Amino acid sequence: MSAEKTSSPSPRTPLIVAAVAIVAALGITAAVALGGDDGEASGQTTSAVAEVSGGSDSTKAATVLDRPFTKPALVLTDTKGQKYDLRERTKGKPTLIYFGYTHCPDVCPLTMSNIAIAKKQLPKADQDKLQVVFVTTDPERDTAAELAKWLPAAGDPTFTGLTGAFSTIQAGARQIGIGIDPPKKEEDGKVVSMHGAQVIAFSPTTDQGYVLYGEDATIDDYAKDLPKLIKGENP
Repeated sequence: MSAEKTSSPSPRTPLIVAAVAIVAALGITAAVALGGDDGEASGQTTSAVAEVSGGSDSTKAATVLDRPFTKPALVLTDTKGQKYDLRERTKGKPTLIYFGYTHCPDVCPLTMSNIAIAKKQLPKADQDKLQVVFVTTDPERDTAAELAKWLPAAGDPTFTGLTGAFSTIQAGARQIGIGIDPPKKEEDGKVVSMHGAQVIAFSPTTDQGYVLYGEDATIDDYAKDLPKLIKGENP
């Protein structure tokens, strides 16, 4: 989970550092879900820390989950101002989902850029199949128009940008083990946004999320794995 200021690199919060330290002691990587009241209020359940395969190759950027995530039941607004049902619109399609925000100084634009460059290395038919969904964690500033302007510059014009009520977005993120907190304005006016920086890959054959990437995943990592993900295979 990244705590990111618009003026400086993103430090880790103590809660996430503690969680990651526990996981690291087991030699694995996982997405962390935070507790809270928003999920209960919206009728959504809170995800636990994802289980990952103990036999995973530590040299790989991808973490293959033993227990896959179900695609979030999210209905939000896309960059055209239209209703977007995530499950319905991405059903049967290889899909990468990322939660972030347009004012992010580093991790979010880098992640979108890495995926976009890797995508361009695919055959055209595979490029058309791949769905990349960017869900804002800062919906007050990230309107449909703002996402429509930012995504083509940071990533690719075909990427889907979604915005909506923060409580709905937060509950959806929790369903795939990603914790996000409401953006907070400090005394100096800077806005702090805290969010998990994982990319979750969903299989076109099962619509389940079996593969997780951290913020350190590179262009080469995605370029190597995307052909398999598009076929519904684990890297």
